[in-house]
Amino acid sequence: MLLIMEPTAQRGERGQASGVAAHQEMLDYTRSLEERGVLLASDSLKSEAARLQRRAGHARILDGPFTESKEMVGGLFLGKCATRAEALDLAGACPAAAWATIEVREVGPCHE
Repeated sequence: MLLIMEPTAQRGERGQASGVAAHQEMLDYTRSLEERGVLLASDSLKSEAARLQRRAGHARILDGPFTESKEMVGGLFLGKCATRAEALDLAGACPAAAWATIEVREVGPCHE
């Protein structure tokens, strides 16, 4: 999984035209992953969020965006990669690497 870790303020700072151009780059990248047959899922995420914790049977919900955060998860790509190197190659080709950090994570059980 490629998680797009964006600085929280960068979307508002880049302006409408630049944002539309960046979005088109990401759509083109998505199509390239589809054409290669490696894309399982992808989506862009809005900055608004909620965090939920359940402690001692009580749920606590915190609405975001969260001011203490310096980054937000701006989107994700879930792909089929045979190796870590292949996943890192995909991350390196992602246009968002120019304005965000791409976190590469393997999916799997949390007990391993």
